[in-house]
Amino acid sequence: MSLPIVAVVGRPNVGKSTFFNRVVGDRLSIIEDTPGVTRDRIYAEADWSGKRFALIDTGGIDPDTEDVIMAQMREQAEIAMEMADVIVFMADVKEGLTPADREVALMLKRTRTPVILLANKADNIGTHGTPDNLYDFYELGLGDPIPLSAANMTNLGDVLDEIVAGLPDAEPENDDDAVKIAVIGKPNVGKSSFVNAILGENRVIVSDIAGTTRDSIDTPFEVDGEKWVLIDTAGIRRKAKVKESIEYYSTVRAIGAVERSDVCVLMIDAQDGVTEQDKRIAGIAHEAGKGVVIAVNKWDLIQKETGTLEEFEKKIERELPFMSYAPILFISVVKGQRLAKVMDAVRSAAENRSMRIPTGELNSLVQDAVMMHAPPSDKGKRLKIYYAAQVGIRPPLFSFQINSRKLLHFSYSRYLENRLRDAYGFGGTSVKFVFREKADKRD
Repeated sequence: MSLPIVAVVGRPNVGKSTFFNRVVGDRLSIIEDTPGVTRDRIYAEADWSGKRFALIDTGGIDPDTEDVIMAQMREQAEIAMEMADVIVFMADVKEGLTPADREVALMLKRTRTPVILLANKADNIGTHGTPDNLYDFYELGLGDPIPLSAANMTNLGDVLDEIVAGLPDAEPENDDDAVKIAVIGKPNVGKSSFVNAILGENRVIVSDIAGTTRDSIDTPFEVDGEKWVLIDTAGIRRKAKVKESIEYYSTVRAIGAVERSDVCVLMIDAQDGVTEQDKRIAGIAHEAGKGVVIAVNKWDLIQKETGTLEEFEKKIERELPFMSYAPILFISVVKGQRLAKVMDAVRSAAENRSMRIPTGELNSLVQDAVMMHAPPSDKGKRLKIYYAAQVGIRPPLFSFQINSRKLLHFSYSRYLENRLRDAYGFGGTSVKFVFREKADKRD
């Protein structure tokens, strides 16, 4: 399901990250982080009043000069206008209206995207009434500024009500037969060349369709009667003045493509290895529950010795331990090496995301797993698994009825997942577990 996107913009030190952390950590139902995922906290999925959305924090850039600050503000506002369904523009009511606020407001006024203006750091609003500087923000022409104290969570609920009121409904997954493939990765890794090579080799193009507001191009095509859609995230580089902003924008652009995909091809530069940016983008695809195929490009440029490939695979597994299910393929887009194998792996990942396990088979597997490796216990009380059922697909979701969540160790959940994968594979897709307590009268 494609979620509506809310982007938080504003100059440095106005409280964007505090707002983000309060929203996703304190007031909303947030999808839990998976142990081992290393990425910046710029993106989270959440819901408020039953409405789910993706929240993007545009903070984290700390440039050195005022000129760079202005450039970065423009860049962030542009990205927000391109991607977001609602833009939260945050200012500092204590400091008052600044030239940077005015410049970004001018850009936001030209967009059709709804803008919510927040005057943050109104910490004494409950006792001292409306801050004097609040009225200055009417000059921006963005409607009524809403006073907020993100640190104290004052007015946070009202702000969230305002946000969700402006959001469109989440787009349901398309039930057609086309497999949607997002090609993701940092700049200059070969994404465009990969897309062009695939379309050039298998060109039965249906049409080029602009990808909603996410600044990517969807290209439907067919191969031997199979329907595919390539989502090209090329063009994500901006004319940024600092390296950090280039990496930031590539991450943000990847979010929109991942949301609309079934399977992601995560491209890694063989010459660079797995970078922090690769980890961030991989974490987004993993947490979204998408199928993932890792394609190590430019393998032809690597000097090889005995065991070079195996050692590279081990490095990837160490750097991306949460994505051990993803097949790793070593390719050269320029030389056309093993591109067909990537598409084979994509096809397999898509099929595995939709796999259903009969309830009887699943419970037999769980019983065997429990007999082979007893569940953990504490103070004489042992974890019991009463029943298991698959309750969802894309990605496969399994529900377990147990006697106590306190007795469930992460290691045992991982053990059950490994047994499930040993039996059914699930290559190229994550699997999700939920554990529900059920009282046992015999305890």
